[in-house]
Amino acid sequence: MPVSDLGSAQAQRHMAASPRRDDASQVQRRPKTSLAQSFYLPQLVPALLLIAYGAVVIWSASLNIYAANFPRHMIGIVLGLGTAWFIRNYDYRAFANMSTALFIFDCLLMISPRIPGLGVFGMGMTGWVRIPFIRLTFQPSEVAKIVTIFLMASLGAQYNGKIESLREYVKLCAILTVPFLLILLQPDLGTGLIVLVTGASIIIVSGARRSWVLVTIGLIVLVATLAIVTSMTPGLPHILKEYQLNRLIVFVDPSVDPGGSGYNLQQSKIAVGSGGLFGKGIGNASQSGTGFLPEAHTDFVFALLSEEFGFVGSISLLALFGWMIFAAIELAQRLEQPFGKLVLAGIVTMWSFQVLQEVGMCIGIMPITGIPLPFISFGSTSMVAQCMAIGVVQSVWHFRTKAA
Repeated sequence: MPVSDLGSAQAQRHMAASPRRDDASQVQRRPKTSLAQSFYLPQLVPALLLIAYGAVVIWSASLNIYAANFPRHMIGIVLGLGTAWFIRNYDYRAFANMSTALFIFDCLLMISPRIPGLGVFGMGMTGWVRIPFIRLTFQPSEVAKIVTIFLMASLGAQYNGKIESLREYVKLCAILTVPFLLILLQPDLGTGLIVLVTGASIIIVSGARRSWVLVTIGLIVLVATLAIVTSMTPGLPHILKEYQLNRLIVFVDPSVDPGGSGYNLQQSKIAVGSGGLFGKGIGNASQSGTGFLPEAHTDFVFALLSEEFGFVGSISLLALFGWMIFAAIELAQRLEQPFGKLVLAGIVTMWSFQVLQEVGMCIGIMPITGIPLPFISFGSTSMVAQCMAIGVVQSVWHFRTKAA
């Protein structure tokens, strides 16, 4: 074979092999799904920072408060993040047509603590159930918050942004009233208010007329006033328990319950104010960490945080909440499907109301209720429920462009 033919043959073999290397390089250069595309980082980042912040706060509380069990808090975080990951990979739109099943499940969660043999009494109510075969308790009402959001969103999405009939509006309000009344049987007024406000916000966003909403608010104020008056009047049926009544009115007059809620409010104010600009440091909360302020790691955790980390720490906390909440609002505005919008509206309302109520009661501008501060207060069930909400937001982002 001539030398020129040999060289030509070698060149042909080389060219024959080259496409395979090019194909391999092309496979390696195929675009991969980026982290920003897989997760909605504007909401996920502040949420994870809040979880980390809460872990530091509870660890600090555990140095002086025996009930603030830090390993148990970490178990709640691990379980919560695992649940959030599962929910993120599950198409949330599957719940859009499951209103009946969601309603039944919601009611079962609310009444489960009243089932003989399951319910566990604590902190003035029967709000927990004991998990069989293991020595752990679970608070179903925390999960019921998320279920209620899906329930009301599935119902509200049917109207495509405008509720035409007053009958349909009354129907939605009546359905929301059922889980609200069931949670009051425990009795858990704080969680009941979260359920009521969250569900009401979804109904409003669903397209309820302003006149209907204003009349409803007036009726709620009237009923609440009657409940308070009858509970304060001897000889009349007391709708509210004594401690619930005191919690509602003590922020107006702390002398009503000087040994209970009034005392807690005063100690909370002192703790918040004593933190100063930068706080007293981790483990140095002399007011809220040494027993002067009861439930400093749960109901009054903001007072504990303010005392240890000061004004800067408090503002940083509120900034993280604002970042997370407004990121969820921005995502809702980008959606076209009513169901996704309403689910996000419910989650945003839940977070906003809990932050407003928990922070407000610690500084005396809101009534004292047993509402936890999301991601910060001690409580495994609460942590799991809040992480579920994170997972729902991520699921909305993950399935935003995929066909239903």
